Amino acid sequence: MDAIIFDIDGTLLQSDATDDVMYLEAVREVLGSVSLRPTWSMYTQFTAAGILAEILHDNGIDKTVATVTAVRDRFVANVLGYVSEHGAFVEIPGAKAFVESLHNSPQHRVAYAAGGWRGAALLKLSGAGFPVAGIPLVTSDDHCERQEIMLLALRQLTGDFSTITYYGDGHWDVAAAKALGWQFVAVGKKLNGLAKYDMWL
Repeated sequence: MDAIIFDIDGTLLQSDATDDVMYLEAVREVLGSVSLRPTWSMYTQFTAAGILAEILHDNGIDKTVATVTAVRDRFVANVLGYVSEHGAFVEIPGAKAFVESLHNSPQHRVAYAAGGWRGAALLKLSGAGFPVAGIPLVTSDDHCERQEIMLLALRQLTGDFSTITYYGDGHWDVAAAKALGWQFVAVGKKLNGLAKYDMWL
């Protein structure tokens, strides 16, 4: 049996650029004109919760449950507003059918492990027609570190796995999969990976 774990933004959905904009909007709307590092790569934990923790630290703002919740809820509201105005995010070609085929295969177990927050992830996945019922979804609501998010997703799968494969679109995904000793499949232009999902297993 094989475990297949997917990132979401940029891996299953063409949502990463828009997601970045909405995340920054949420941070600014809640925290004001805080100082940000010049590039995303300068943050050590590339997850919504991890980056927020570093933004708060850099700006001398206490990391409280209320502050984190306010930014998270604002971001989810931004995603809902975007979907209401523009419609569902577009899938990476073939991604939905590929996930469905794996989910229906007795040889595979599927999970989502993403750096964003759960409410936004569910909006994006369900809006685009991806299966969500019966598939574990682990996000920044569960942990701020990507490796831990991935491990938590794996632990929610049942079975004795001969292989564990992670699909991702960022260099942080490559690093996390390598650190865990998992197989990795690159998706998208940033990694010169898959431009579409082939319909075979």
